[in-house]
Amino acid sequence: MGLRKEKLSHLRLYWQDIQSGKNPTSVQIVPPASNTSSTKFGLIQMINDALTATSDPKSKVWARAQGFFALASQEKPAAILMAMNFAFVSGKYNGSSLTIFGRNPYMEKVREMAVIGGSGVFRFARGYAKVTTRKINSKTGDAVAEYNIYVFHY
Repeated sequence: MGLRKEKLSHLRLYWQDIQSGKNPTSVQIVPPASNTSSTKFGLIQMINDALTATSDPKSKVWARAQGFFALASQEKPAAILMAMNFAFVSGKYNGSSLTIFGRNPYMEKVREMAVIGGSGVFRFARGYAKVTTRKINSKTGDAVAEYNIYVFHY
């Protein structure tokens, strides 16, 4: 298969989820099942969020988080199901991708989701992402989250 020696990489990226303005990168495609649900159960957002070098949304874009998240709990604490490909658009990982999937109990300080695969440099990837919310605008829904990704790959 032409595999090299397996190595562990650590990547720190900032997820810029923009739901407001003229060019949102996160849009609702399915509304919540009920207007009275405190967890917005059933809501689904499609995303094409920038993954940047720092928490500043104007910093260098390393990748795009492409996929969706769905509000998946009917009771509190609320959690979302996240399914994303981190498609790298610059740097040494340009053209490669990582697939992140899992439960995100977003009200917790630090969350963990699985890296379940990848392509290019990240073929046969496995690992995890630790996620911390850095900023959230309660009026617009815009958010910045820090992703610390630890991934084994060849």
